Amino acid sequence: MTNIPVTTWSLEQTAPADLLPAAAPEGDVRIVRSEVPSPEFSRFLYASVGGDIRWIDRLGWTYARWQEQLARPGTETWVAHDRGTPAGYIELEAQDDGVVEIAYFGLIPAFRGRRIGGHLLSYGTARAWDLAERWPGRTPTKRVWVHTCSLDGEHAMDNYQRRGFTLFDTKVEEQREVPAPGPWAGAYPV
Repeated sequence: MTNIPVTTWSLEQTAPADLLPAAAPEGDVRIVRSEVPSPEFSRFLYASVGGDIRWIDRLGWTYARWQEQLARPGTETWVAHDRGTPAGYIELEAQDDGVVEIAYFGLIPAFRGRRIGGHLLSYGTARAWDLAERWPGRTPTKRVWVHTCSLDGEHAMDNYQRRGFTLFDTKVEEQREVPAPGPWAGAYPV
């Protein structure tokens, strides 16, 4: 295996007014919170959305580790559905002092390019700003942040900036090049 340079950009919003919502796409697209923690469903989303862009960090997690992550107070998964079919998701993770991270966000490849991503990011970011309303005792959100990298989808950075996120950090690191795992072996052409 060889190493490749990977650029990681960190972006943030520091006030709810920073959010610049995208228009809702045409058709029957709905965004619903997955309120029952389900390791099976969350792993399906993670592998299906990130399989072609080399999301590998969580692939080796045990069922118990998935359960632990999903049960953390202030962790929420919001799922976009196109005519009833899961199209993508956004995972929010509350941190200390009113900070919410968009831990994961993306669409299953078949649903990309249909204006669902901007809508899902807008909706999910709004839910990050009002997260404390659903979690009594949490500090109201003061900052929403996310990171994306040069391995993510080609429109990721532009989508974040068009939704009002501003860049606050950039890092370039060498990483081991890995093949895209797909949601299952051989799902994507090499």
